Amino acid sequence: MRKGLLDILKGKFLVSGDAPKNWMFLLFASFLAAMMISSSHRADKKVHEIAALSEEVRKLKSEFFEYRSTVQQLKLESSLRESVAVEGLLPSKNPPYKIKVKSSK
Repeated sequence: MRKGLLDILKGKFLVSGDAPKNWMFLLFASFLAAMMISSSHRADKKVHEIAALSEEVRKLKSEFFEYRSTVQQLKLESSLRESVAVEGLLPSKNPPYKIKVKSSK
């Protein structure tokens, strides 16, 4: 067992008679390791992008709700009365009524 371990540490398996088979396996294993590392980095990058976009969506939703509430406040009758009172417009004292037109047919 000690001799086998020393042979591996010295690298005799790379220069022995069936070395091309060992080299091909090492190249294949190295290629797979590089592909795995690359895939892992791309996945991490996508996770960070998704987190950043989720944060941006959260901020935009908050901003939307803020503006929507502001617009709802501006559409209230009391707000409209105050804004047009500055220009001298007042609400009508008489309520509106329907005008009915009869055709002559």
